[in-house]
Amino acid sequence: MSGDVGNTSEESDGKPVARPRRTGIKPAVSLTFDETDQKILDILQEDADTVVSSIAREVGLSQTPCWRRIKRMEEAGLIKKRVVLVDQCRANVPMTIFIGVTASRHEISWLEKFCELVEEIPEIVEAYRMTGAIDYILKVVVPDVAAYDAVYKKMIERLDFTHVNSMISMEELKFTTAIPTKYL
Repeated sequence: MSGDVGNTSEESDGKPVARPRRTGIKPAVSLTFDETDQKILDILQEDADTVVSSIAREVGLSQTPCWRRIKRMEEAGLIKKRVVLVDQCRANVPMTIFIGVTASRHEISWLEKFCELVEEIPEIVEAYRMTGAIDYILKVVVPDVAAYDAVYKKMIERLDFTHVNSMISMEELKFTTAIPTKYL
């Protein structure tokens, strides 16, 4: 065992090739997770590159049982995927804008077109369907107001909206991708 939980295999030429993780094979509701699983998830949420040997040592397991727990959580879909978090400022997209959208029509066809639009615009990094007065909230990251205006124009060119309300974030007070594990 190599000691890491990577996502590569080797082709016949010996070069590593990325392979998709198989997640969600077993339903998570049929499995139970304990305090050790919570600790493993907390470590991986902090740094997904942490090698299995380090995780095992920290949670008091040997390497193989620790690796098996990680694989079980992946197969259950609890661990969806592992990603790299990019610094917005260094990637030249320091401005975060939240857009509240009210749909012009509440129809499946409109929703499907909206979802396609959201997928096609890379500056939209998060999108949520809401209850209440605003139908959707979008999180957009851009270098400046001019880039946001281009995103806005692309949106209104493709779909009708009853209302679009943009809010520019002045300061990020908290950002995390880690979710609480105490409810497992």
